Amino acid sequence: MSEKLVLDSFALVGLFHREPGWQVVQAALYEQDRARTRAILNWINWGEFFYVVKRRVGPAETMNALRLLEQLPIDLFPVDQPLVRAAAEIKSEHALSYADAFCVATAQRVGATVLTNDPEFESVERLIKIRWLTK
Repeated sequence: MSEKLVLDSFALVGLFHREPGWQVVQAALYEQDRARTRAILNWINWGEFFYVVKRRVGPAETMNALRLLEQLPIDLFPVDQPLVRAAAEIKSEHALSYADAFCVATAQRVGATVLTNDPEFESVERLIKIRWLTK
């Protein structure tokens, strides 16, 4: 059985731009597909992925990236009031972005490991399990 994963936008941006650690993301998603499971990406982190990619490559290539994202073994996770509250609590106590706090809150809710290489996640290593892309 494959490990339950929550993806940070950092991991997906790295995958699409073939940045250091992108092979780890590719292998993790391959394992999800092989095990007939799906990784999780919440809507806030989807939005973060969208704006980062759009800033880097423009609107046309962003639409291509979104079409490719839809083909990956990833489920989009809804954002509700309890998740917003949990993310706000995390953000108030740790040095990380608000979007990253949503990733942490999602991982806590579903009991999953976060796949990232974003150094901001060092501040929450005691809250969740993290699979680092290059460490």
